Amino acid sequence: MILHSPLDTSTALGHLTSVYRNLDADKIVETVRRLRDRIRERFPEAGLGHVAEELLQVANKSAVKAEAISKPFLPFRIGIGILVIAFLALITWIVLHLKISTQIDRFSELLQALDAALNTFLLLGGAIFFLFTLEVRMKRNRALKLLHELRSLTHIVDMHQLTKDPETIVGTGPRTASSPKRAMTRFELSRYLDYCSEMSSLIGKIAALYVQKYDDPVVLSAVDQVEDLTTSLSRKAWQKIMINNQLPAQPTLPLPSDLAQSPFPDGLD
Repeated sequence: MILHSPLDTSTALGHLTSVYRNLDADKIVETVRRLRDRIRERFPEAGLGHVAEELLQVANKSAVKAEAISKPFLPFRIGIGILVIAFLALITWIVLHLKISTQIDRFSELLQALDAALNTFLLLGGAIFFLFTLEVRMKRNRALKLLHELRSLTHIVDMHQLTKDPETIVGTGPRTASSPKRAMTRFELSRYLDYCSEMSSLIGKIAALYVQKYDDPVVLSAVDQVEDLTTSLSRKAWQKIMINNQLPAQPTLPLPSDLAQSPFPDGLD
């Protein structure tokens, strides 16, 4: 009989809970891969499959980049620390070896000396602050560049569902020379729009990876904007799906043979 202490139980529960509190990048990549395969199997000639392939490459890259951004860049921090120490040592050596007269005859000279010392400390503090925030700004620029790529990919997904109008399934209006090709059945149209909605949602989840372990307000605001965009486009696709499911079935026109056998004039029976 094996006895488990309360500490072991709490540790196991904590590990189990952490699994459901964090996004798993590998699971997201696997979901994108499965979505790509589903699109290729259902619509082998559709351009949406190529977009899904591109999304899979972006997902693989984002999983690695998000993990790299969340970790501290130790060589960079060590180099900045050495540079700051060398800079402070140089300033200290200059102050100690300069021959500065301590005799001040006028109050204006005192103000000038204080102003020069204050400007020196401000410049020194600004230089140190710039060096210490350089890593943050580099990570922020890298994350914003990757998020911009996700935003562009979201608009590409929206372009693919732009002309997928549910009314064309039952519509009998005349076509024009510039009308897009519409050869989908009602079921195929629902599946296509559902794939677009899933792809938009997955783009939002990929964007969320960048702020899961990296707490930066600018990047967090950009991720919120991407998620708002993907949610809006996903909602648009689902509105079309609902319209498609609520439209009446396309009426079946009588065949010429049925019209010939009708006992009523003009085939009205």
